[in-house]
Amino acid sequence: MSQGPTVLLVEADPSLRRLISLGLQHQGWQVIEANSCASTPTYPETVFDLLVVDIDSGVNRNLAFLEHVQADPSLAELPTVLLSWDQSPVQTSLPEQAVCLSKPFDARALYTAATHLLQVRAERLAAQVAQAEERLLATYRQQTAPSIWPIITAAGMLLVVTGMLMQLAIAIVGIVIVAMAIIMWGVGTHSSQNEIAPTLSQTSA
Repeated sequence: MSQGPTVLLVEADPSLRRLISLGLQHQGWQVIEANSCASTPTYPETVFDLLVVDIDSGVNRNLAFLEHVQADPSLAELPTVLLSWDQSPVQTSLPEQAVCLSKPFDARALYTAATHLLQVRAERLAAQVAQAEERLLATYRQQTAPSIWPIITAAGMLLVVTGMLMQLAIAIVGIVIVAMAIIMWGVGTHSSQNEIAPTLSQTSA
């Protein structure tokens, strides 16, 4: 069974953080929890696929959370779901790979938004890989001139195989001839003995 995406959840409210974490884990996702951007745990071997961050401090919006995310190279490129009591002022400053959900929000809305962001990211990465492969193939076609040597190599291999088969066929024919000669030799010898035996009998009589 394949493992789901790994989510970094930044939420100061322990109850809400636990609720969100349980909801995402129920979908098979791995969740790493932090109570603030400043206390984000570091896992050198962990690659995060998604960031969920509450940009409110109590009932007030704390845009420093968003600024911290955008300033951190390891977080800035991640698909991000922002949680806020009021999303309207935030929408204008959102990066392309981020969405903002108004609190209180439905758990299904969070899952739908996160899944959409991951799908968009996967499609973007697939397109980048396809473009890179196309550029590599184009470079290879430009640098690699047509060559006759593969054809000559194939023709040589064909001659080798044909020669081996012909030698095998000749050997089989020789074996058949020898076998027939031995059989005929034995038959001829037996016939001669049968002809000599009556002659000896008549002479003795």
